[in-house]
Amino acid sequence: MTADAYDAVAVLYAELFSDALDGSPSDRATLAAFAEVVRATGPGPVADLGCGPGHVTAHLADLGLDIFGVDLSPVMIDLARETYPGLRFEVGSMDALDMADGTLQGIVSWYSVIHAPPQDVPSYFGEFRRVLAPGGHLLLGFFESENDPVTEFDHKVTAAYRWPIDDLATLAGEAGFIEVGRTLREPLEGERFRQGRLLMRQGTQFAGEAVGLTPAGGPGE
Repeated sequence: MTADAYDAVAVLYAELFSDALDGSPSDRATLAAFAEVVRATGPGPVADLGCGPGHVTAHLADLGLDIFGVDLSPVMIDLARETYPGLRFEVGSMDALDMADGTLQGIVSWYSVIHAPPQDVPSYFGEFRRVLAPGGHLLLGFFESENDPVTEFDHKVTAAYRWPIDDLATLAGEAGFIEVGRTLREPLEGERFRQGRLLMRQGTQFAGEAVGLTPAGGPGE
């Protein structure tokens, strides 16, 4: 199980990744763009789904979002609560969220959907769409498979998949999301794969455009 695998490495994982954003201006810019468009849609809660030890949750809270974290791993949640006592963290599953329809203004799934078997990803996106308010935003972070099909790889914790960015965007679109922007970045030192980010919105109302992300259909796709 994914939860058991992350429970077993939670302390080491938290030590390794607690400052991961410090070395990636591109990732910080992407998260800042997400925070900006969410703030532009109006007040409301944001969920960091698959939050791990909470470092991305805390970063987005510093950017002004009313955010809380959800993770399958109880040990990860305990670490997050200990490290960031002023934020809310809870144990839960991304594909069965204990939330009413239309509750959230935003969702971050930062390297968490990568663990879902490809055939299950549409159900995850359907659950994300259910809990997002119309016009709410979804940010996906994942490992990109460039020109290959969806590819399983030897993730250090548990089974995981790399996705072609177009394929993941298409699945999200079929679940009712509209692409706002995308980025790709090359691996940093110590990384093996190119990294993809997709910013999507739910519904038909859109207030503002993402800063630092290439609009769908624009140059750089």
